[in-house]
Amino acid sequence: MKVLHFYKTYYPETVGGVEKVINEIAQGAIRHGVETTVMTLSPSCREETVQIDGHLVYRCKINFELSSTPFSFKAFSMFRQLSRDADIIHYHFPYPFADLMHFLSRIKKPSLVTYHSDIIKQKNMVKLYRPLKRWFLKNVDKIVATSPNYLKSSDILGKYKEKVKVIPIGIDKSSYPELDVEKLEYYKNLLGDKFFLFTGVLRYYKGLHILIEAARYVDDVPIVLIGAGPIEEELKEHAQRLGVNNVYFLGYLPEEDKVALLNLCYAKVFPSHLRSEAFGISLLEGAMYGKPMISSEIGTGTTHINIDGETGIVVPPSDSAALGEAMRKLLDNPELAAEYGRNAEYRYKKFFTAERMSREYFELYKSILK
Repeated sequence: MKVLHFYKTYYPETVGGVEKVINEIAQGAIRHGVETTVMTLSPSCREETVQIDGHLVYRCKINFELSSTPFSFKAFSMFRQLSRDADIIHYHFPYPFADLMHFLSRIKKPSLVTYHSDIIKQKNMVKLYRPLKRWFLKNVDKIVATSPNYLKSSDILGKYKEKVKVIPIGIDKSSYPELDVEKLEYYKNLLGDKFFLFTGVLRYYKGLHILIEAARYVDDVPIVLIGAGPIEEELKEHAQRLGVNNVYFLGYLPEEDKVALLNLCYAKVFPSHLRSEAFGISLLEGAMYGKPMISSEIGTGTTHINIDGETGIVVPPSDSAALGEAMRKLLDNPELAAEYGRNAEYRYKKFFTAERMSREYFELYKSILK
């Protein structure tokens, strides 16, 4: 069986949630005898074809970009060529250029799309794109939602419920670096062993301004932020204006450092307050390392990962007081925090492993081919 994935970005040039999902599916598919090819776009395209983790990646040079959507003229011929050799085409939504490609190429191959998120920000462009989007979602054979929560809360997915299958995103702990004891000791000396940890790109929908405001409720412990992003300076200025000095901006760190901090932290905090946060892979990393979690109820996969009162605490979005009180509750109740952490790890192993995800996709591939 040969599967072609198509998405706008991929490793090694970009590292994000969708890229990680594609990579995990591709690696897991090898165990089921599936040959994976990934087609993507690239701003530089120094090498058109590279091999990554046992699968081939084909890249086309970007010619222009419109509303965060890259386009490529060469992609049309490459897509037709790669599609001829594929048994199944696997798209990843949202990426309007993929919809256009599917429409214009008219390739009669079984197809599915993993629906990662509604389009939240580009509301004006969505109106123009809506007819193509509806045609695309109606035309593909299957749509995959990444959580039952997102299926329930998405108006778009609700229109195609009869063809939607839920396959939660999974990650593989063995793909993460081994714990570096020296790094663990370094961060323990720097931060202690009782701090809250956030990991991820610093974006507008991550709710980090809310976390900074909530930091005043737990000013006796550090809140550590790993990651860089477009609002980093804005967040630092916000903390300075509020006189908050227990928030540590560590910037982008290598995976070895992240693993040390995930092992060491007291709890994982994930304050995303908008539906642009469709799942929360970095929240799932907290569960994988057996940490209690705090997140917001935004009707997406974050609350499929973190179950209030079982694996952690779920608070209303944009409520810094509730977020601060949740952190204080975990600090004041270490036995409860430890129980949440154990439950989180159990839930990860049961529902969110990469092995489970790849197996479910393989079964879906087989059913589509039939």
